[in-house]
Amino acid sequence: MNRRYRFRRAMNYVNLATPLGLLISVVGGATRQRGPNGLVIAYGYRYNFPIAGAFTVGNVVLTKRDFLDDRLILHEGRHATQWAWCVGLPMLPLYLLAMLVSVGLCGHQASYNVFERLAGLDDGGYPREPLRWRRRAGHGRSG
Repeated sequence: MNRRYRFRRAMNYVNLATPLGLLISVVGGATRQRGPNGLVIAYGYRYNFPIAGAFTVGNVVLTKRDFLDDRLILHEGRHATQWAWCVGLPMLPLYLLAMLVSVGLCGHQASYNVFERLAGLDDGGYPREPLRWRRRAGHGRSG
């Protein structure tokens, strides 16, 4: 494993994000297995919250599905790096704030969420919604 992924894995254990992700996977009834680059993929997560194809806590990628494609794993791996850079649990309020900003700007929780944009909107399967004021300006024109 590349040195940067070993560092990310260590940081996310020390900052308690990965232990939290593992706890969530156990409570959520997920089956865990090793993934690429130090990730743990937890398949079969049974709860409907959060609403996403997959979500990451520390180095743990949780999903209701029984398979994730390579692009989504790459996207979620970038979130694992974000957890390390945010020093663990501060990621939660920062992500929620970024989500609220995105909803305010365009009506979608991911399109202008800085964390989702840095993780790759396309890899995460998210749309690129236009800003609210650009939509209105486009609809108000005639001719």
